[in-house]
Amino acid sequence: MNTLIPGYGLWTLAVLNAAFFIFFAWSFYTPLTTRDWRSFGMYSAFVVALFAEMYGFPLSLFLLSGWLSSRFPEVDWLSHDAGHVLEMMFGWRTNPHFGPFHILSFVLIGGGFWLLSRAWPVLYQAQRRGELAQAGPYARLRHPQYVGFALIMTGFLVQWPTLITLLLYPVMLITYVRLAINEERDARARFGAAYEHYSDVVPRFFPRRRRTLAVAS
Repeated sequence: MNTLIPGYGLWTLAVLNAAFFIFFAWSFYTPLTTRDWRSFGMYSAFVVALFAEMYGFPLSLFLLSGWLSSRFPEVDWLSHDAGHVLEMMFGWRTNPHFGPFHILSFVLIGGGFWLLSRAWPVLYQAQRRGELAQAGPYARLRHPQYVGFALIMTGFLVQWPTLITLLLYPVMLITYVRLAINEERDARARFGAAYEHYSDVVPRFFPRRRRTLAVAS
């Protein structure tokens, strides 16, 4: 495979990278409930699909190479660097790892992991105590864990878009929105007026400009 398409066929590297990012996220977000497992499963599927094409076989570039070559004939679309599709399409001809979209992807991925690392301990302690999570990121967002996963997936998509991840991305977002709505329904049933007040003050996914204070339970 490496002889036919240089830079690919590195399945060991694909497995190692997928395992690293899955277990790295696990260290911040240990699934406890069925909903936790569902959200983590979506993330894991996305990561596996991504690295399978990044280092294994470039299925998307292989299928789209004719169309891409007709519009961007100066690019070798079966080279490994061409996987940074946005850099190639917008004319970045030097090392794509220093391209604007690649840098943006690291900001998004890093921000997502940072948000997960801050949110999970708060949620874990609240669940242990049977309380409503309102501290840390939960003082700004009602569902920072889903926002964190969405940021990570967006970063990977910007860095190395593929047909499979493009299909998984909206499915993942819809799933996270539905999970969030179901969690809110359960929280209203459990915490009553306290959660109603919390949801009135703290937005679901997008923080307000001014800092939102945690609501006392």
